[in-house]
Formats: sequence, structure tokens, C-alpha cells
Amino acid sequence: QVQLVESGGDLVQPGGSLRLSCAASGFTFSSYVMSWVRQAPGKGLEWVSTISSGADTTTYGDSVKGRFTISRDNAKNTLHLQMNSLKPEDTAAYYCAKAYDGQWYVFESWGQGTQVTVSS
Repeated sequence: QVQLVESGGDLVQPGGSLRLSCAASGFTFSSYVMSWVRQAPGKGLEWVSTISSGADTTTYGDSVKGRFTISRDNAKNTLHLQMNSLKPEDTAAYYCAKAYDGQWYVFESWGQGTQVTVSS
């Protein structure tokens, strides 16, 4: 059974940095495209970033491009999101998501989320 467990969320000041992690189990992690998605209070889901199974291709939403970096360690079944130059509008619950086999942006499984709050 697929399990995705996010960690690393915290309260941080504007301009600060955080690194989120997602521990994956129950499937062959290295075979699947993985993503980060977020949901701000009172708003819908927003796609943040996606990384190919082999980590050779990454894509980012316009709102985080140049500030966030997605990465993965297939040996450790772990997905990361390095977030720099954080803004108050980055405040959200962040979820890692596993894509369906052969898909990029259609998500099959989600974690429980980790809260990021950017505030002074």
C-alpha cells in the first residue's frame, strides 16, 4: 500500500528557507513521477513542481520558479522540496503526490501534508 509522509513544514519569516521531505513506501519509488502540490487556507489546490522518475527533468509553477527546487533520492525513496526566498503567499499545506504510471500531472496518491507558514 502506498504511503507518502511529508515533513519539514514550519513557521518561517519572509525571505527565509525551508526544506520539505516526503518519505515514500509501498511502491517502486524510482519508477514514478513525483510532485509537490499545495493548498493555501481557503483556496484550491495549486501544483508546485514535478520531477521525472530519473530526476533528469523538473518543472515548476510560475509562482515558485527560481525560488524552489525539487529533488529526489531514489536510493532512499525520498522526495524533497527546497524552498528559498519564501513569501507570505507561500503559506499553505504542502503535499507530495505520486503520479499514475506513465502520467506526469495526474495524481494517484497523496500524503497527509505538512504546514508551511511564512510570517513575520
